[in-house]
Amino acid sequence: MPKPRVGITVGDPAGIGPEIAIKAAADPAVLKVCEPCLYGPYHETDLRAFVPGTLSAEAGRVACEAIARAVEDVRLGRIDAIATAPINKEAFALAGIPFKGHTDLLANLTKSEQAVMMFHSEPLRVVLATVHVALREVPQLLTPELLDFIIELTARELPRFGYAAPRIALAGLNPHAGEHGVIGDEDGEVLRPAVDRARARGIDISGPWPGDTVFARASKGAFDVVIACYHDQGLIPVKLLAFGRAVNVTLGLPIVRTSVDHGTAFDIAGQGIADPASLVEAVCLAARLVVGKQ
Repeated sequence: MPKPRVGITVGDPAGIGPEIAIKAAADPAVLKVCEPCLYGPYHETDLRAFVPGTLSAEAGRVACEAIARAVEDVRLGRIDAIATAPINKEAFALAGIPFKGHTDLLANLTKSEQAVMMFHSEPLRVVLATVHVALREVPQLLTPELLDFIIELTARELPRFGYAAPRIALAGLNPHAGEHGVIGDEDGEVLRPAVDRARARGIDISGPWPGDTVFARASKGAFDVVIACYHDQGLIPVKLLAFGRAVNVTLGLPIVRTSVDHGTAFDIAGQGIADPASLVEAVCLAARLVVGKQ
């Protein structure tokens, strides 16, 4: 069986993306499992148009175009999956791109109903119910419809990662998961009914569990995946346990897409010292997911 072809988008050309993309594409672990193909400016001559560590609309535009070309090539069968280096959300905004990041851009490009962000690592897997929104908006966004969708998608997608009957935990929104209504009523009135509905559909899910302990329990094997209510609730434990080794996976897309667990690192861009480890992990996971679909 031929190796899968994984497109690596270089992300924001003023960040560390081009550097880690080149390093990842040449890494023996990557070459063992796939044929990498780079998208976006990565040659030294092409990168001269961008100042390392500097925001620009052009960098945002170029990064977006590379992602769009890679998605189109998956559609046309030229590549089998994509792994993305980090983009800069401010550069997207400067370029007038109406998306806050890869996840909603990819949902638009693939005409998906809704894409969901999951972080996959050996010690911990986390799905985010909400992503790039202000914290004050989270309670209103955690609707019964959204929670049903997130839970159903998580249960359906986790078998691809080796969990045939995933044990899912839902993290509480409020401290101590609301303490039976003493510290907020969302956990009892919105989250717990969502868990009950999912269990009635045969999904192995429990919660809501207090956010200050559920991730530790999952990392010790009590659960296969935790659904976090908001961005930092889920990403702080993942990055504490596996920063540089975790992989961002987009669930709900018709294509395989993985990414790094870090940003553009403008502070070290252009210095040749960026660590490609997370992108190497992302490319290798993308290749494994492709093989698993065949």
